[in-house]
Amino acid sequence: MTRSERQELLDKGLLLPLMEEFYTIQGEGYHKGTAAYFIRIGGCDVGCHWCDVKESWLAELHPPTETDKIVANAEKYSKTIVVTGGEPLMWDMTQLTNQLKARGMQTHIETSGAYKLTGTWDWICLSPKKLKLPTEEVFKKAHELKCIIFNKDDFRFAEEQAAQVNKDCILYLQPEWSKREKMVPEIVDYVMANPKWKVSLQTHKYLNIP
Repeated sequence: MTRSERQELLDKGLLLPLMEEFYTIQGEGYHKGTAAYFIRIGGCDVGCHWCDVKESWLAELHPPTETDKIVANAEKYSKTIVVTGGEPLMWDMTQLTNQLKARGMQTHIETSGAYKLTGTWDWICLSPKKLKLPTEEVFKKAHELKCIIFNKDDFRFAEEQAAQVNKDCILYLQPEWSKREKMVPEIVDYVMANPKWKVSLQTHKYLNIP
């Protein structure tokens, strides 16, 4: 396959730069504690300095994998599929989600929302970043808003994002892992003073699972 042919298949979503795939327990947000199969797609240019999967940033490091093979693997493990990254919406998610839905699977995505929303999703977890803000469409369609709290200014940013989501969107504040000891007490106080928010923790890290 030539480079141009490979790129055409990537552009169509028939190939995706697969970083990793694994069956585990969802550790964050609304579905925490439930079993799910994670598909991590390589490629991200949002560039959060505290990102805990920086190895996902360069799509070129991850093998272009046939979408139907990704789906076939996922089908073996779970009915709930979480597509994450990187930033998965850098790629067209239509083919992937169409195939997953055709097999009766639930499709969830974790995204910064900075790119066009493609694919068919049962659950959209929007985690906006200051460097590249979400699109208007994903604000309207998000089921949960998960704002990462690294410092006090992130509370202000979280409120700005919450003002743009739909009225049914569930609002979460989650401490950045390296700052959890400092920020958890502040998040607790903030949620008690502003009960529209809920606390999200990276429980998979406490459980020492992927």
